[in-house]
Amino acid sequence: MKLIKRPVAKISTALLAATMLSAPSYAEDSVKVGVLQSLSGTMAISEVTVKNAEMMAIDEINAAGGVLGKKIIPIVEDGASDPAIFAQKATKLVQDGGVVTVFGGWTSASRKAMLPVFQRLKSLLWYPVQFEGNECSPNIMYSGAQPNQQIVPAYDWGKEKGYKNFFLVGSDYVFPRTANLILKKHIAMDKLKTAGEEYVPLGGTDFSAVIAKIQAANPDVVYSTLNGDSNVSFFKQMAAAGIKLPVMSFSIGEQEAQAMGPSLVEGSYAGWNYFQSFTNDANKKFVADYQKKFGAGAAVTDPMVHGYVDVYIWKAAVEKAGSFDVDKVRKAAVDLELPDTPMGAVKFAKNQSLYQKAYVGQLDPAGQFKIIWQSKDLIAPDPYDPVAFPGKKCEL
Repeated sequence: MKLIKRPVAKISTALLAATMLSAPSYAEDSVKVGVLQSLSGTMAISEVTVKNAEMMAIDEINAAGGVLGKKIIPIVEDGASDPAIFAQKATKLVQDGGVVTVFGGWTSASRKAMLPVFQRLKSLLWYPVQFEGNECSPNIMYSGAQPNQQIVPAYDWGKEKGYKNFFLVGSDYVFPRTANLILKKHIAMDKLKTAGEEYVPLGGTDFSAVIAKIQAANPDVVYSTLNGDSNVSFFKQMAAAGIKLPVMSFSIGEQEAQAMGPSLVEGSYAGWNYFQSFTNDANKKFVADYQKKFGAGAAVTDPMVHGYVDVYIWKAAVEKAGSFDVDKVRKAAVDLELPDTPMGAVKFAKNQSLYQKAYVGQLDPAGQFKIIWQSKDLIAPDPYDPVAFPGKKCEL
């Protein structure tokens, strides 16, 4: 049999030429940034819209002339609700992708997995979600709430409301466990009672054992640090069991409420630092612009706004520093105030966390939060709760 020789080299050359022609080129008048959120998996219910908000800010900045005269090129990656993948994608973005900074993350597990990457590669992550504190790194700008800006104020609100017996339920990773440790310390200090403390795996859907324990404990209120689509199963199974206890959530926003069906969570509470129902002009414009871009009636949440604001603070810090250099940008961001954001005036403290107000909202039939309590002033961020972690300080 005669073998037919195929023109492998020619085909390879042709393919290479086609690839080179189709590959994106980044001109000298552009700068690359990373956008790293879960676009799949259990956390996608929350994180896809954070990515949307970050991308909207980038589009707006580009339309207004970019930053330092350069167009921002976003490189989007999927953390896939997996801390190990977040670490891999962070490495890819910074080490191989040439980005000057990264916006993203949600769960503390993902942040903890990424932190060594940003420290080793001397880069900077802008993290937009409330978390458990007990961490302070020069390689992260923490725009989400510290415990003293969300968890503790929501507990104080519950205490003032007369709740004395608290049941704690959460997803099984670092944020819920540390947040609940802080809550238990405050509950004990006030001589109140923790009726129970239960965890399910992140993405878990079986709450039968948890609900049985809630029924047996007969608490006054449930404080929930469940994340992602586990919330859907929890509220459905609570309703099916006929439990009408008040629930205070720290990870359910307008987006999650609409995805679950507002009737399922109507009347429940959440502690955040922003609600879509804010009436300031900057927020009205932000909501209108977001809905024009992503659909009429699209919900807006606290982490989305923090992600959006992060991009603008980064831009302002770059322009203040006159450079994209990580250390110069980080130093410029501290004490830099943006006076007119959807959240109102914001600025970073020296510990690289944001000053912000605390709010408690109650869900209405449309899946929006009616604000029923707010702190009097902006709260200075404290990464280390003094009751749970006495003597610990952030030193950068």
